[in-house]
Amino acid sequence: MASLGASGITIAEMREFASFTAAEQRYIRRSLDVARGRNETVRRWGRSTDETASIQEQADLYRELPLLRQMLPHVDGIDALEPFMGPLVRLTTFDLAQNRINGFSAYRFLYERLLGAAARPWLPGAFCGAAALPVIRPDRRRALLQSISEAAATAHGWSLREPVFYPEFVEAEAA
Repeated sequence: MASLGASGITIAEMREFASFTAAEQRYIRRSLDVARGRNETVRRWGRSTDETASIQEQADLYRELPLLRQMLPHVDGIDALEPFMGPLVRLTTFDLAQNRINGFSAYRFLYERLLGAAARPWLPGAFCGAAALPVIRPDRRRALLQSISEAAATAHGWSLREPVFYPEFVEAEAA
């Protein structure tokens, strides 16, 4: 019975991923590769010099992920808030400024995998904070902020179940 539940969760996560745009799917896979520190990330995902530079900048920023994961269990008061939320908002701002994540669902999907289930309570605040910053174009700011549901923004609790589906790059077969 437990395995049936796990497979159902995996399928639900796969369906959610399939609901994202192709650009969102690509960016999520790229970001997970960057976070894992894979050597072939630039070769695999860099289609232009701008994208290659973006991947290298993302890799530099994502070096903070292990520290954020370590901090998560200890973010319980105002004193512990800034050392965690500052870097989280900075990473979120970078990812949103790439113009490939179009809404909260895709952002949440990515960051649950980058940081784990314990990050869920912090994601609406980081997303809204980053989306409202002036480095995001005003039309994008509006679309991003409108993408978060009231339920997500005001949830009373969050699941502690870790994600199980991690999308990966798959080479196309030669014709």
